[in-house]
Amino acid sequence: MEKYQKIEKLGEGTYGIVYKAQNRETNEVVALKRIRLDNEEEGVPCTAIREISLLKELKHPNIVGLFDVLHTEKKLTLVFEFMDSDLKKFVDACGGDLDALTVKHLLYQLLCGIAYCHRNRVLHRDLKPQNLLINKRGDLKLGDFGLARAFGIPVRSYSHEVVTLWYRAPDVLMGSRQYDTSIDLWSVGCIFAEMASGRPFFAGTSIDDQVLHIFKIMGTPFDPLVAMPPESADPEYARRLWPGCSQLPDWKRSFPIYPSTPLEPLLPKLSSEGINLLKRLLEYAPEKRISAEQALLHPYFDELRAMSTASNGGMG
Repeated sequence: MEKYQKIEKLGEGTYGIVYKAQNRETNEVVALKRIRLDNEEEGVPCTAIREISLLKELKHPNIVGLFDVLHTEKKLTLVFEFMDSDLKKFVDACGGDLDALTVKHLLYQLLCGIAYCHRNRVLHRDLKPQNLLINKRGDLKLGDFGLARAFGIPVRSYSHEVVTLWYRAPDVLMGSRQYDTSIDLWSVGCIFAEMASGRPFFAGTSIDDQVLHIFKIMGTPFDPLVAMPPESADPEYARRLWPGCSQLPDWKRSFPIYPSTPLEPLLPKLSSEGINLLKRLLEYAPEKRISAEQALLHPYFDELRAMSTASNGGMG
């Protein structure tokens, strides 16, 4: 620890304390995540072990870098690259009013990081604005891999107590334990809508309330394997068909039936392509939800690709 000079405390949580610090040898500014080791517990918390093991493997421009791990009898300190802020603080600092191009840039970087995780068979499982770190250059990086885990084939049964409530997929909210990369993409959709609107898109106060918040905007889903509702004038009718949803552990036959709400008036900053991508991220049926790799190819990002091509051409 003598190698690092603490500058200021950045935050404190149940896991421990985060400090801004400087490497005395290189003058590089870093973030120290100090985890208290409870003597009553046996050794290092499993979340810390998971985060360390995954971040040692995951090396990508859109994933926060883990530089070092310092372990003493009473403390575990993780040394990360320093990031100036997180997405929640960044949006708040802008008064909730991000311009359309900034939203596009940030979403693209988020998808790049998630696509890399999924290619390397890692689910993040806790995507939310507070866990997305941003520096002064506008680089976005995924942080906090304490709930992340590697996944394999065949599908295993996972805990459904994952992902902060507002960003939790409806299949997980209703008790599904057999999920895959699609749960991260639902979270990405919620974050996308929050960046575009300046406020959380589905802000429930409990699991049941969260489910109803989703239904009120996206419409109540139907299980066509049980009973087909009468065809309605709702243009999102087809998207509300979710085979098997009535078999989820916490599905209730008493759920109120809501039609879908048009998204355009709720998200006036988003182009028609942006609305289309959001709908594909917020598909009810997990198998229909767009993947991160597919999302990166969506026409919504054509503007960024054109800018990149022009920039590279100019350099030539």
